[in-house]
Amino acid sequence: MSANTQDLRNVVLLGHSDSGKTTLIETMLYEGGAIKRRGSVEGQNTVSDHTDLEHEKGKTIFSHQMFVNWKNNKINIIDTPGFDDFVGEVVSSLKVADTAVIVLNAANGVEVGTELVWEYVEKYQTPAIFVINQMDHPKADYEKTLEQAKERFGSKLVPIQYPYNSGANFNAIIDALRMVMYEFPVNGGKPEKKPIPESEMARANEMHNALVEIAAENEEGLMEKYFEEGNLSEEELAKGITIALAKQQFFPVFVASGLKDMGSGRLMGFIDDIAPSPAERPARKLENGGEINYDPADKTTIFIYKTLSEPQVGMVSYFKVLSGKLKPGDELVNANNGETERISQLFVAEGKERIPVNELVAGDLGVTVKLKYGHSNNTLNTKGVERKVRPMEFPESRIRKAVSTDSTADMEKLVTALHKIEEEDPTLKVEQSAELKQTILHGQGQLHLDLVKQRLQKEFGLKMNFDNPKIPYRETITGKADADYRHKKQSGGSGQFGEIHMRVENFYDDMPEPTGVNIRQKEIEDLPWGGKLALYWCIVGGAIDNRYIGAIKKGIMQQMKEGPLTGSHCQNIRVVVYDGKMHSVDSNDISFQLAASGAFREGFNNANPQLLEPIYSVEILCPDEDTGDVMGDLQTRRAMISGMDSEGHYQKILAEVPLAELHDYGSTLRSITGGRAKFTMTFSEYQLVPPNVQQELVKSHAVLHEA
Repeated sequence: MSANTQDLRNVVLLGHSDSGKTTLIETMLYEGGAIKRRGSVEGQNTVSDHTDLEHEKGKTIFSHQMFVNWKNNKINIIDTPGFDDFVGEVVSSLKVADTAVIVLNAANGVEVGTELVWEYVEKYQTPAIFVINQMDHPKADYEKTLEQAKERFGSKLVPIQYPYNSGANFNAIIDALRMVMYEFPVNGGKPEKKPIPESEMARANEMHNALVEIAAENEEGLMEKYFEEGNLSEEELAKGITIALAKQQFFPVFVASGLKDMGSGRLMGFIDDIAPSPAERPARKLENGGEINYDPADKTTIFIYKTLSEPQVGMVSYFKVLSGKLKPGDELVNANNGETERISQLFVAEGKERIPVNELVAGDLGVTVKLKYGHSNNTLNTKGVERKVRPMEFPESRIRKAVSTDSTADMEKLVTALHKIEEEDPTLKVEQSAELKQTILHGQGQLHLDLVKQRLQKEFGLKMNFDNPKIPYRETITGKADADYRHKKQSGGSGQFGEIHMRVENFYDDMPEPTGVNIRQKEIEDLPWGGKLALYWCIVGGAIDNRYIGAIKKGIMQQMKEGPLTGSHCQNIRVVVYDGKMHSVDSNDISFQLAASGAFREGFNNANPQLLEPIYSVEILCPDEDTGDVMGDLQTRRAMISGMDSEGHYQKILAEVPLAELHDYGSTLRSITGGRAKFTMTFSEYQLVPPNVQQELVKSHAVLHEA
């Protein structure tokens, strides 16, 4: 196991579900001697997919860390899920990887899951290698897949290899970097090196020339040498293309069959020779200013990119050493919460196996257990060092479900368990909404939430029900009305008395001041739930004492918290209190609070009350042939199409859609497109609810209220 930063390679495998990442990794581990025999996804015995849930689903669900020693280097490998429901695992893995290996399915071409991960590869400016995998598939189409990839990801994609034959008879790869043909035995493994057939030389030379040009941009003298000798070895090209890859000036394309163990050894050799070590990556910018290099001689800093809870073990933390060296027994201070942690044990991961080590250097990936205060996105430093890594940013949720249990007694246990899972999964959010009086789970898709449900049952013995959450409507008015209300109560001794006259109207910024009144005092308040309340005190002649202003505002706010139409929050209203009466004995705070509440309710109902609903901006990326069906479905959801564009070989649809119409949208979209589409949704604004919808909602609320 390497102890030098320059001898480390950290790669993450990314790609759409079923592109063959896990099988390819199994072959890479086998080729590197980390395992003696290859497992299979079907056999449920791969190093990567080792959890019961992954065995049950037959898919990668969590990211997994592994390593293999190759020649003089240590290659850390992270496997990631292909479903975009589990994008959080991709984001966290890319944060600590120095090279991305993007796996394409030769039969299906560039799929939407690849589009998704590419956004994050670009965001993190990660050097990337493409592998067109499953060249042995009967429908494998190298040319089409390469063309789609170039179309989508740009001209920086440069093929290093292509298949001499593909499909069921695939057994040979022409390599234009080494200018050789690799021919594999029937069962794969170590290939025989052969001369490139004469019929392929023109194409191979053209590809080789492209690689020479890329290398020559970063290494002087290469072009002249190439013209003199007519060819260059990989060793001669290595320095130039290493720089080009590290700077994302080019993205090499390889071919392979992970299943048949053809091409993975060559890929490993390229990662070993050409992929950048952490020492060759740019300095990392820190959140609190400055930057950090992967320097083993520096003070120690580590970044936790993933945590999970294991039975009998507790919290397991996966991290990258960003500088210095880490040893068991070291004490580090958490820059996010100021707590000191002792690293009692230190491991490297080989799937589910944890192997104890005595030291990890800058750039390496490791695991520790039982940190008390360490969470994902935390930076830990040697005492006295003030460094804080920029946190990972995760996508907004695309699905929300209200959760409940059959037993009220289990609800508290359920919420506690959900918070534990939330700690491990930053793309999951647990919201206890006081407004909606529901516990709401926000996630990336139905599959994501179904997995949480399954985990709750298996790990915590809890059953959870999903319901459509209530919609956080808002109430406002579009007109104005005057109202007066007298509260009077007599029950022996001092009673209650308060009378208020007010004007209630729609409020908007820069509106003219009210007329016909003397403004004594005004207050414009930003409401916690959005929108504003403007309260004008226009009492003259002491009709109501100023000391009752607070009580009157409280009465108005009580009504605004639970509006007259549907019990939803009210917003953007101006209340002008211009007259009233009080009693020297019976008037008090509660009297004016109740009087204000009654007057507001009456004025609101007479000022053309309107319901507002949350509108979300939805962006959908789908195959061209599915566009019509996707658009048709959107129209049934009261959507307003705001734009269309093409992106690669996908269509991008932009729409404004009411949140009330987005229940289960992810499942519907997956069904319409066969899982080949993706979407994002972000809150846009509140808009007026159509009259027929408002009528139904008010009616439903009245029935519920009576019940």
